[in-house]
Amino acid sequence: MSITALMPVYPRCGVRPVRGEGCYLIGEDGRRFLDFASGIAVNALGHGHPRLVRAIADQAATLMHVSNLYGSPQGERFAQRLVDLTFADTVFLTNSGAEAVECAIKTARRYHHADGHPERHTLITFSNAFHGRTIGTISATDQAKLRDGFEPLLPGFAYAPFDDLDAALALVDDNTAGFLVEPIQGEGGVRPASPEFLTGLRRICDERGLLLVLDEVQCGYGRTGRLFAHEHYGIVPDVMAAAKGIGGGFPLGACLATERAAKGMVAGTHGSTYGGNPLACAAGEAVLDVMTEPGFLDHVAAMGSRLRQTLEQLIPNHDGLFDSVRGTGLMLGLKLKSDARRFVAFLRDEHGLLTVSAGDNVVRVIPPLVVEEAHIVEFAEKLSAAARVYVPEADD
Repeated sequence: MSITALMPVYPRCGVRPVRGEGCYLIGEDGRRFLDFASGIAVNALGHGHPRLVRAIADQAATLMHVSNLYGSPQGERFAQRLVDLTFADTVFLTNSGAEAVECAIKTARRYHHADGHPERHTLITFSNAFHGRTIGTISATDQAKLRDGFEPLLPGFAYAPFDDLDAALALVDDNTAGFLVEPIQGEGGVRPASPEFLTGLRRICDERGLLLVLDEVQCGYGRTGRLFAHEHYGIVPDVMAAAKGIGGGFPLGACLATERAAKGMVAGTHGSTYGGNPLACAAGEAVLDVMTEPGFLDHVAAMGSRLRQTLEQLIPNHDGLFDSVRGTGLMLGLKLKSDARRFVAFLRDEHGLLTVSAGDNVVRVIPPLVVEEAHIVEFAEKLSAAARVYVPEADD
């Protein structure tokens, strides 16, 4: 047998973590890595946060899972806290971001069905988006690398260039249900939407009776210095998908919606075996406890500004390699003039610094939200040391 026991769909690197401490990962060989990847924006509280560890351990010893056939005191409490903190009136709890986006898509379609307009089933999405790896969520993208070999994909999506309001408006027709968009594209290269674009989409939805569906799986949950990225734009969605940092590393996601948008989601229209079980909700509440403490999001914003300033100061010293910085809070992208994936591997293997590549030759810099000044100083030292000796490939 030549295939590996773990299906070989990931080109896994040589780092094999067995332990985490705050902003560090420790490999099975004992090597320490400064973790500015955070499990791809998941480990919001870093590794081994005592509040999260204690909450999970206590709940695991009490009750882990019972299924959604029964009442859920834990789920009701957690959902109410999310409702109280956001635009939403109701929440469906999931295991992942892809499932949260799937629920958001279903919610948007079901809304128009319940409203007497079943022909309104098409969501307009945007170039270089990433919404997940399910058949539904890859159908919502225009990226060949996600779609090739999985056809036929699902109908009901149209694609416009990201941040192009006129192009999005031109696609609206009698079959349009609304828009599905990331306020800040993550996998697409840490590309923030312009205020004019998002406020324009909101205006179109209000004028045409459409739904604005936000994918805040990566950019949400404190990462930008606000609980959700759309708060920077002064708009509210009708439906929103959240995940990644919501469980601090425990599998958890959520689809949030207004009462109006969720009017079609009645008994029997959706479900999940594991979604919102007591253990997941305990993790979610622990993360929320920390994030809602006074000063936490202010700290994220301050560290984000400090990190951005650090990156901007380094660019002139390595202007043959670095191009620019973009993003918000602790979701930053360092655009390179050569292959980002190769440089990310060099940072990891030669300098013990973990980052994540993204589209458009961007290095994603997404540390835990509990990062401190000393970690940023260490990051700058490692990044600068790597840039001084890095030699891009001639054909990059």
